[in-house]
Amino acid sequence: MAQQAHQESYTGPDQGGRRAAVLGSPIAHSLSPVLHRAAYAGLGLETWTYDAFDVDEKGIAGFLAELDGRWAGLSLTMPLKRAVIPLLDEVSATAASVEAVNTVVFGENGRRLGDNTDIPGMIAALDERGVESVEHATVLGAGATAASALAALTRVCKGEVTAYVRSEERAREMRGWGERLGVTVRTEDWARAAEGLRAPLVVSTTPVGATDGLAQAVPAVGGTLFDVVYAPWPTALAAAWSGAVVGGLDLLVHQAVLQVEQMTGRRPALGPMRAAGEAELRARAS
Repeated sequence: MAQQAHQESYTGPDQGGRRAAVLGSPIAHSLSPVLHRAAYAGLGLETWTYDAFDVDEKGIAGFLAELDGRWAGLSLTMPLKRAVIPLLDEVSATAASVEAVNTVVFGENGRRLGDNTDIPGMIAALDERGVESVEHATVLGAGATAASALAALTRVCKGEVTAYVRSEERAREMRGWGERLGVTVRTEDWARAAEGLRAPLVVSTTPVGATDGLAQAVPAVGGTLFDVVYAPWPTALAAAWSGAVVGGLDLLVHQAVLQVEQMTGRRPALGPMRAAGEAELRARAS
């Protein structure tokens, strides 16, 4: 049987050691508890706990208001990454660049410090596969994850990024993010997305199933595919890919390493966290 993610309705802080949690709605699918608890075990942080709470935009202010000094930090997923910003005392330049906070750390006197570890997590995941610099890149999809991908590509891509999207509204959004982040973004209709698979780096930011139709168009010699989906894995596109593949779990683990380091002041080992995530995904699939 698959182990279910711990999920609670918040009723106020309990007694014990240091606390952290992931918030979002829905939240039962989150791998964050598995990854962070593996990190705590490796670091010997026996009094630390990490849970998951179902919290939406209407509940985030009340949740934050009831936290006490035992709380070290929070991980945030949808729909809270933007909603939390007005409730913070400070937001990092990285998070501000994409208007998305996925990490809150509580500083002195309860100051709420917001950051985004998705962007450096993407860069680290690519670097682990030896992708440090490419001449141009493709982004499949639009939205918040695509914006984070563009921000990461400012460090990786020397030239133009082509974004394949499904509407002119999305195209305008992506061009706008490009201007804001300092990336040259050319937009193309999703119907031509197969052409983008020939880029040395392809970043798919789309939901499960959205790129399945592109699997038959994979080039014989592909570059690197970064597919942000982690379950079910592999996606049809990732399974068909002829080059190197970076998956959503790679991103989750790398960004979680950075979150744990910010919250605890100690950097965890990546290997045990990845192994714990892989084991959990296998258990869920069974």
